[in-house]
Amino acid sequence: MTRVLVERLPHGVDLPLPAYQTAGAAALDLHAAVVDDVVLAPGQTRLLPTGLKVAIPDGFELQIRPRSGLALKHNLAVLNSPGTIDSDYRGEVQIILSNFGAEAFTVTRGMRICQALLAHVERLEWDVVESLPQSARGAGGFGHTGA
Repeated sequence: MTRVLVERLPHGVDLPLPAYQTAGAAALDLHAAVVDDVVLAPGQTRLLPTGLKVAIPDGFELQIRPRSGLALKHNLAVLNSPGTIDSDYRGEVQIILSNFGAEAFTVTRGMRICQALLAHVERLEWDVVESLPQSARGAGGFGHTGA
């Protein structure tokens, strides 16, 4: 288990820490630290606070992802998904939430608005070559295997 330092900000001190909802869950649910309800109109995007700062260990990132229930039932999505919280970022974790549905959606204080997954990151170095080795796929791109 990897330990992560977390700082609660004044507007999130009374909210639960992100938590796994089941024993087999891969990601933790994050809560909205909004002071007042936030109404997301259809087509609207808002930046929502979590009331948390984190210190992700070197060699890791915290990936921010949508919650499947909010996506299915309300057409809510986290833009730039998965978002990345880098190991050297020390600001508040904030969530870019968009409403792609036909109806307004209200975000209330403490609502679980997204998931966060701690992921190992491998850094790379580039080796410049004259040509790449061949593969069975080759240059086949979008839709190359059919519909």
